[in-house]
Amino acid sequence: MAISNDILSSTLRIVKDQEVDNLFRSTPLLEHIRSKGGVEEVDGGSTVDRPLILAEHSSITQLSTGYEPVSLAVADAMRNASYNFCSFVAPIVITKVEELANKGDRAIVKIAEARLKSVMGMLKREFEKQAIAGSSAVLTDMSTLNGEALSTGFFENQAFGSGTNTVGGISKTSFPTAYQNQRTDAATTLSIADLTDLYIQCQIFSPTSAPNLILSSPNMYKAYKQLLFAQEMYLKETVLDGGRLALAFNGAMMYVDPFLPVTVTDPVSGTDDLSAYFLNTDYLKLVIDKDANFELSDFEHVSGYASRSAQIMTRAQLVVDHLACQGILVNGET
Repeated sequence: MAISNDILSSTLRIVKDQEVDNLFRSTPLLEHIRSKGGVEEVDGGSTVDRPLILAEHSSITQLSTGYEPVSLAVADAMRNASYNFCSFVAPIVITKVEELANKGDRAIVKIAEARLKSVMGMLKREFEKQAIAGSSAVLTDMSTLNGEALSTGFFENQAFGSGTNTVGGISKTSFPTAYQNQRTDAATTLSIADLTDLYIQCQIFSPTSAPNLILSSPNMYKAYKQLLFAQEMYLKETVLDGGRLALAFNGAMMYVDPFLPVTVTDPVSGTDDLSAYFLNTDYLKLVIDKDANFELSDFEHVSGYASRSAQIMTRAQLVVDHLACQGILVNGET
């Protein structure tokens, strides 16, 4: 007798939890967001709403004698950033022919596990492609860090204060300092000074902490390694156990991202290579609908076909709560 849909579904859900964990651990952006408590579950809703403070609420009055009038010049500093969810689903299908060719419950479970791992690998690639480069043809509703690919992208290849994108429904032009990202041009000759300059600018505008994650193109990563020479080191056994080559700059972990560099328009003329993101994951969040958090449905027989299938449903969005403490480095390719 073939394995029942209920048993196959419950068995695969155990494997699914492990694969979701692997997806986060193997994606530096997601892992760093998760490590900062930035994966937030919400109970449904049509949009993701984020309250932001982008202006001063009031002014300070110094009291020298105690009789000075207190300034009551106040303003509504709260702004609401609103994002639409990105909803996506992927099926896991087992045909009757496959079941007959692989007799035994364990063999069928192995097939389902292999299909699940394939689906999770596909989701990882498409998420990274969209989040980093804004170039996914599938997850087009997902936010992207690349503000040159989409007018709603977070980070633009513009001088600080000159961004014009609309992020979360809020125009950057309305807030020329509070809602803008940093930018440094390495001019194809990467130096420690370039990295330091961008790091300092991000730190100056940060409400709390400095950048803690750098996503780099392969060639910029190589250039940075050459700058370090004998001073380079590998940090954290957990990173080594993950099988990823990692360096650090001022405590910010640096990883190679396969979707960098991205060719972007230069602010003056021509094009630039977007070589790296300097990110502060205290202010990047992945918001997930708790009822569609990589939710695996029960296996069911497909009407009209000799097969049965289950679906993985996800409803999520990548959001940013502060832009000025993060930035991009362009032309770091040497």
